[in-house]
Amino acid sequence: MPALPELGSSLLDVVVRTAIVYTFLVVAIRLSGKREIGQMSVLELIVILIISDAVQNSMVGENSSIWGGLVAAGTLLIADRVASALTDRSRRLKHFVEGEPRLLIRDGRVLTKAMQEEGVDDEELRAAVRREGLARLDAVQLAVLETDGSISVIPKPDVPAPTAALDPSPLSTTPSTADDVPVDG
Repeated sequence: MPALPELGSSLLDVVVRTAIVYTFLVVAIRLSGKREIGQMSVLELIVILIISDAVQNSMVGENSSIWGGLVAAGTLLIADRVASALTDRSRRLKHFVEGEPRLLIRDGRVLTKAMQEEGVDDEELRAAVRREGLARLDAVQLAVLETDGSISVIPKPDVPAPTAALDPSPLSTTPSTADDVPVDG
């Protein structure tokens, strides 16, 4: 493993340490998938909490002073503002950090490969379809996993609006091996 430079615990070192940890976590969370960002499960929340404890010492080193904690917190806030400003200015960086919407259903056909790659299970997809008042997956024109982790559902135009409560029985699925196509935002 490559050696990292040894940083002390001065306030300037706390700034550098915190910026390095922030950058690492942004990249690591992005690479782990957008579902962790938008809709965390209990297990994912626990991982985030444990990560925060695990990286705390790497940010402040031996500096356990109030100033060390305040400088680390301030650095995180500034790093977040800078990252936000950079993603607003760079489409490429925004795409890397936030990802892009992804089709999960096209013309009533479930794109199973996309669901697997994005970590979306059948029940999550069915729940999103039911929230739109649809009883069957084949009544969906498009279902899109948005960059915030939510699922948008667009019914087929010829599907009548629901008038009664939905049957809680499982929804039908038509598996697809079609290539999945990213959705332009």
